[in-house]
Amino acid sequence: MHVLVAGCGWLGTALAKTLVARGDRVTGIRRDPARAEALRGLGVEPLALDLAAPGAGARLPARLPAVEAIVACQSSGADTAEGYRAAYVDATGVLLAAAARSGGVPLVYTGSTGVFGQRDGSDVDEATPPAPASPTAQVLVEAERRVLDAGGRLLRLSGLYGPGRTGLVDRIRSGAMALGPGDDAWMNWCHLDDAVAFVLAALARGARGATYHGSDAQPPRRREVVTWVAERLGVEPARRDAPGPPGPNRRILSERTRAALGVDLRYPSFREGFAPLLPR
Repeated sequence: MHVLVAGCGWLGTALAKTLVARGDRVTGIRRDPARAEALRGLGVEPLALDLAAPGAGARLPARLPAVEAIVACQSSGADTAEGYRAAYVDATGVLLAAAARSGGVPLVYTGSTGVFGQRDGSDVDEATPPAPASPTAQVLVEAERRVLDAGGRLLRLSGLYGPGRTGLVDRIRSGAMALGPGDDAWMNWCHLDDAVAFVLAALARGARGATYHGSDAQPPRRREVVTWVAERLGVEPARRDAPGPPGPNRRILSERTRAALGVDLRYPSFREGFAPLLPR
């Protein structure tokens, strides 16, 4: 199968490597020409292209014959509504048009559970309506609508972590993440390996216009995460009396997705996933 992976960053590169390892042909898109060329050493055919730039759509079909599936996992270059619109609405629109011109090939869009801004500790599943709590989250909801209206497959991913992305450990070690007011809030995680498995399953068995959640099976409270990681680091958890900035507090559920797509989690909770990443 020839798969176009748009946005070969941390997740996209891991996905591309997995596809190549199983024998698929992969074309990977990166904005920067030098970084795109580096994909060749992984067995990925590089394409340097800014999907949000004027005329990007005209370049795409001519350079990508016989594409059989598309994964849209590009990221924003700026943490602003404008940056998000370029990366997630405009660029994804180009990919959706390319999918349609290629005969309606499957397209999986890796969205974010950040569209849920609930702060009441409620459960959120695949049927829960988005509740954006910021301008950037509102843009993400708009991108989701475009994907679903076009028959794409929406995969919302929880907080990604894994080799090369262990900022949580550093924040607990430094005391930036502490025990105190608000530490009963839910945290939601998805290990890189499981995120790749969710994407592959959505490509293979997903339905047109369906929404899926890529998240582990046991969301923890923040105090549980801080206490567990600090204990394994051999440090005393930091404590604070003043509440931190308000943030989301919701438990992301993925049972329906795992059943529908037949995904068996390699790391069902943060414990299994973070344990190999902690110093020994």
